[in-house]
Amino acid sequence: MYICFAEYRIKDEHRKQYLDYTQALLKDEERIQLYEGTDQPNLFVEVWTASTAELAEQMKEERCSERSSWYRIAGWVEGGAGKLHVWTFKPAHAPLIAG
Repeated sequence: MYICFAEYRIKDEHRKQYLDYTQALLKDEERIQLYEGTDQPNLFVEVWTASTAELAEQMKEERCSERSSWYRIAGWVEGGAGKLHVWTFKPAHAPLIAG
């Protein structure tokens, strides 16, 4: 299992709009989980799951694309799109594949 991980802080004045919007985005989406920091209100992380490294990279590209329905939230992020951090992770103890 691979993941695409996005992290950002939402401006307080956009919190309700953000929560309403993401609730609609997540309605029928099983590959994405959304979390809020317990120690830092308005700090959110998205965890997008993928079965392969290639799919995880595609998700990352999709997530960062201005065409993505998720890109709309960049305007609600403190510091704008430049403060939207997105990474891809692989299992730390995955077997090495020769190739």
